Amino acid sequence: MKSFDVTPHLEPMRRYARVLTRAETEADDLVQGALLKAYERRGSFRAGADLRVWLMAILHNLFIDQRRAHRASVAREQAWADSNPGFSPPEGEHVVRLEQLRQAFLALPAEQREALHLMGVEGLSVTEAATILNIPAGTVMSRVGRARAALRRFEDGPAARAVPPSLKLVRGQDDR
Repeated sequence: MKSFDVTPHLEPMRRYARVLTRAETEADDLVQGALLKAYERRGSFRAGADLRVWLMAILHNLFIDQRRAHRASVAREQAWADSNPGFSPPEGEHVVRLEQLRQAFLALPAEQREALHLMGVEGLSVTEAATILNIPAGTVMSRVGRARAALRRFEDGPAARAVPPSLKLVRGQDDR
């Protein structure tokens, strides 16, 4: 189809998306989604029709669909919260302790965090984590081991975090 040039309509689409979303990044995402839908449905565009109007209609309808989906999601979450009255957010010391543990986890070197997350949180095997990280399985096991050791030192407190020297200096009688 030779009359399917969307380039001149990008700025009007961006402006309208900003009006709808009131946020620049969300507007850009909306335009991108609308262009993808337009490309997928380009066969339904009638020759001689106004391309700008067709693109703006897709943009508008996508925005409405996204708003409805968001409202439905919020309603489902609220219904779940209402049906589970026993759930309450953690309070007091537990919140502080969880935040300290989170900070200790985030303080780990990136490669240790990644490996520990994949295995400890996502429940992946060593082989699966190695495939994702594109490293040998032994390296994954080593990184997870070092990360766990660092978190154990954190849990044991400040005294355990002070690493004792690995070499001991011994002076002989002649070294005085």
